[in-house]
Amino acid sequence: MPDPRAAVTNDLIIRKIVEGSRVIDLGCGDASLIKRLRDEHSCDVLGVERDEELFIRGIESGVPMLQADMNQGLDELPAQSFDFAILSQTLQQIDRPLDLLNEIFRIARRALVVVPNFAHWKVRLQILLRGRAPVTSHLPYEWYESPNVHFLSMVDFRELANEGNFKIVRELPIIGSRAVKRASFANWRAHSALYVLERNSTDDSQKATESQQLVTA
Repeated sequence: MPDPRAAVTNDLIIRKIVEGSRVIDLGCGDASLIKRLRDEHSCDVLGVERDEELFIRGIESGVPMLQADMNQGLDELPAQSFDFAILSQTLQQIDRPLDLLNEIFRIARRALVVVPNFAHWKVRLQILLRGRAPVTSHLPYEWYESPNVHFLSMVDFRELANEGNFKIVRELPIIGSRAVKRASFANWRAHSALYVLERNSTDDSQKATESQQLVTA
């Protein structure tokens, strides 16, 4: 069944992609997002997916696909071959998230990363009152069925960025169906967050150009 949460997130991501860009979607599912980027934004796209059924669905929709396990790295992909890498609701399912993020900036100049916020007030309340692993509309899995292997908050992601070869250009808490630039108590209120990331090694002139593209996208 279509996931309404993914539809909201996809719309937010598309607004941040410059038309005509080279885009790779890591953990692309059925490739519905990059299919839209190809058809609506004239992007040159590639989807990466481990699940065989989803991989086949992506192929059947006409999207270039690579079947790969991102826990094994991205060695098959050439350096600096993409303008944007997308990692939407996938990072928390990776064994070593920091290693993958560092590797992303070998193949791409910018990244759009969406992660769930396990510090949302509903999560905290369920743990406090019920003393059990939370289940919410944005975290719909029982603990024994969840694909998530890591549990992070917005604060945790900021700290992670300090350890990597990248920096946060923009943090957009997602509250309801909107990504907001500023929100009081965002780490309580946001069910997830969209991060625009850029590698640290970009030279000054390229930084200025790319940051302006991100601001206006």
